[in-house]
Amino acid sequence: MPDKLKLTLFDLDHTLLEGDSDVLWCDFLIDQGRLDRAKFERRNAEMARQYRAGLVSPHAFCNFYVATLAGHSAADWGPLRHQFLDTVVAPRISPAAHALVRRHRIAGDLIVLTTATNRFLTTLTAAHLGLPHLIATECETDADGRFTGRTTGTLNMREGKVVRLQDWLAARQIELSDCESRLYSDSINDLPLLQAVDQPVAVNPDDRLLAQAQAQGWPVYQLRKG
Repeated sequence: MPDKLKLTLFDLDHTLLEGDSDVLWCDFLIDQGRLDRAKFERRNAEMARQYRAGLVSPHAFCNFYVATLAGHSAADWGPLRHQFLDTVVAPRISPAAHALVRRHRIAGDLIVLTTATNRFLTTLTAAHLGLPHLIATECETDADGRFTGRTTGTLNMREGKVVRLQDWLAARQIELSDCESRLYSDSINDLPLLQAVDQPVAVNPDDRLLAQAQAQGWPVYQLRKG
């Protein structure tokens, strides 16, 4: 019987990245003067709190952050997106996180970054990490290529991560059951996908995921710099 395909999935925020891409993007835009601090800073912090607690709906969470892109095209945002990667994202990825990704890449695994954050923000991050495949929340654009501020398709969050992974695999004529699958994640929001894979791994876990991992005997990793 042939060996199963090794499929390794990585969550991004608070797993490989120390912080949340969406929250950091908003803070970055505030610092750049592109968002009003008085109007947005508190809402951003509250959305992050609700996400960590598992209280916000995928629609509310994803659309809140995609709305920051509205009215501009990918080309319009290009310089700021690269600046965001270089000055905010890259310094928050630890050597241990890079080493973990590299280990699975050298082993020949099929490796995928799966994140609730939108594709526009995370494409550069995936490339920086050396992750060739990305499943992310998709942004709607209008006929002129401008972001509408809305998402489209199945949101890549909670149960949606399982659906999106199955669709991604099906497009490659692969079933999840064909794989020896592993997921690295920090968040209780990823519990549906953690339960769907063969080898769930809690990384920098929140309190609820840590309790789940300890109860189930899942490995627990720490990838933070400090």
